[in-house]
Amino acid sequence: MQWHARFTFKQIADELRKCWSLKEVESWYGLMLKNNTSQDCFLMNQYITACSNVHCIDSAIFAFSQVENPNIFVYNAMIGASVNCFRPLEALRYYVDMLKNGVCPSSYTFPAVIKSCRLLSIAKFGECIHSQVLRNGFGLHIHVQTAFVDFYSSLGRFVESTKVFDEMSERDGFAWSMMISAHARAGDLNSARKLFDEMPEKNTATWNTIIHGYVEAGDLESAEELFNKMLKKDVISWTTMINCYSKHKRYREALELFHEMKSAGTRPDEVTMATVISACAHLGALDQGKEMHSYVMQYGFDIDVYIGSALIDMYAKCGVLERALVVFFKLWDKNLFCWSSIIDGLAVHGYAEEALAMFDKLEKEKFGPNGVIFVSVLAACTHAGLVEEGKRRFLEMVNKYSIVPQIEHYGCMVDLLCRVGLLEEALGLIRSMRMQPNSVIWGALLGGCKIHKNLEIASVAVDRLMILEPENSGYYTLLVNMFAEANRWSDVARIRAMMKERGVEKIWPGSSWIEVEKKMHQFAACDNYHPASEEIYSVLDVLDSELKLFGYALQFDFIL
Repeated sequence: MQWHARFTFKQIADELRKCWSLKEVESWYGLMLKNNTSQDCFLMNQYITACSNVHCIDSAIFAFSQVENPNIFVYNAMIGASVNCFRPLEALRYYVDMLKNGVCPSSYTFPAVIKSCRLLSIAKFGECIHSQVLRNGFGLHIHVQTAFVDFYSSLGRFVESTKVFDEMSERDGFAWSMMISAHARAGDLNSARKLFDEMPEKNTATWNTIIHGYVEAGDLESAEELFNKMLKKDVISWTTMINCYSKHKRYREALELFHEMKSAGTRPDEVTMATVISACAHLGALDQGKEMHSYVMQYGFDIDVYIGSALIDMYAKCGVLERALVVFFKLWDKNLFCWSSIIDGLAVHGYAEEALAMFDKLEKEKFGPNGVIFVSVLAACTHAGLVEEGKRRFLEMVNKYSIVPQIEHYGCMVDLLCRVGLLEEALGLIRSMRMQPNSVIWGALLGGCKIHKNLEIASVAVDRLMILEPENSGYYTLLVNMFAEANRWSDVARIRAMMKERGVEKIWPGSSWIEVEKKMHQFAACDNYHPASEEIYSVLDVLDSELKLFGYALQFDFIL
């Protein structure tokens, strides 16, 4: 581009607004220096704003430092640029410097200053700013009031935020959204919904705010109701509901909504893709997971730590460990979720030594492991029966990394000890726990007793399980079978009578999922709800007859 000196101030300002790279912005600053216009406050205001737009605060700071007498517009630009470039403390310093130099603030000074106080969570300074706003006569300016609604609500100070909101002569969509969001964050969805219903013109952001509030509160029905009423949905709307279904373990609905989103012409973002890939992982839907991976590659998504960890987890859960490893090693940046997913995948598939080696690699990479990763490490030891290694890693977690053992860590250790028959040691560990053992812990102990035929400790476990889960028939059934195997029929009769007296029965058996032509089908033992159940049972009868011809017969391990 040919630079020359015959640009008017307006032309330079217009060109600065069009700049999209730092090189362009600094070229115009060079022209301003050449023409001796770098002291002009109007042009400096435009230049600092242009630097902010390309997120280069250092160039703005240098140019500002060369201005001898910056006016309020230059200061406003510098304060706004500091906030935009995530330097709120710098913004407050420029504000104080402005006051020291006798430059009076305008109403447009305060929104950025108030936002800085919010980002830094400094309530006292924010209150001082509020006093200055009132003293300067800007207390009724809508953009200033909206900033204070945001500031007070983010600090959980609903009395102050409501007072400012009520004083507003007119309210824009952002102010309404802030108040609704404040009530939703506090869990007061009744007040949030009341404000939402009162809002004269609801924008998409406000719809998203109230839906997100219901999602966080676990109110799926209300979230669905509002989502279905939305006339215009953006990517945040769709992603919020997809995430809602995933949180409630309704993974099939999450995938269906994703396809509906694409059909509606809304392009997903990285958060959406990470969520739907995770849903595929929970369903074991490998074909759909591969399809999501292809979609990510086709549309040029950045495979960041979130999508990356979701892909690793999906391939590992679907049994394609090789692809999980390929994704892991191709990631430029890895966080603890990525490491945890790959260690857990290796552990679940029986590659205990490889999982432990991966953990050692994590330590060499100077990552500080967390409690989640140690669950995967202990699980690897459990799957391989590495008792001494498991004990060593457990102590290392406590002593080396100062991680307080949680219920999941104790669960892994109890399971590990039970698998190799160290039932007394497992019971001792349970009794030494700092928290109350849950049903998973006692269930693991009971499972170990079943394997190693220890009725005494099994009775202790069942006594605790009857208190924790009195209506769960599985534990009773397991104990009945153990007594039957030991020919203790009086105890079998006693447990059965207890079950009958307490009304314990197997109401709904466990279910399984299978993916056929990208559709998920759910089955449970003895159910006939599937539309193709007649054909399925017909095929099973044929298979049963064929097996009998070859001398195979069904064996039942359970009496109940």
